[in-house]
Amino acid sequence: MLSEEVAAIVEHAAQAAWDKKAFELVALDVSGMTSLADSFLICSGAHERQVGAIAEAIRRRLREHGRHPLHVEGERRSEWILLDYGDVVIHVFTEEKRMYYALEGLWGQAERITLKEQPAGPDRDSSR
Repeated sequence: MLSEEVAAIVEHAAQAAWDKKAFELVALDVSGMTSLADSFLICSGAHERQVGAIAEAIRRRLREHGRHPLHVEGERRSEWILLDYGDVVIHVFTEEKRMYYALEGLWGQAERITLKEQPAGPDRDSSR
């Protein structure tokens, strides 16, 4: 079971990702499986620019809540940006790289975390 703090980080990051039209968000509880983190948040963007925008929006939102990444990788190419917040590791992929690395399959035994629903609105693409 995730702590309230970890759950809040995941939820804030998910909301920021949705704000930039990220899709296929998956949150995994990996706390009993690895010492790397308690949770992974995985999401996709349609292209490299969007992946960069999603990652930046997540960083901004979490900074507003007093959280700063311990490590960031992949910003130069923006095909897979990893944001390491210690207890939470966030993966933002292009669709192609997400299929290639298939993290959900690698961590298939992890329990999925239910995210709050994406806020509805006229500017949101509900087809994904």
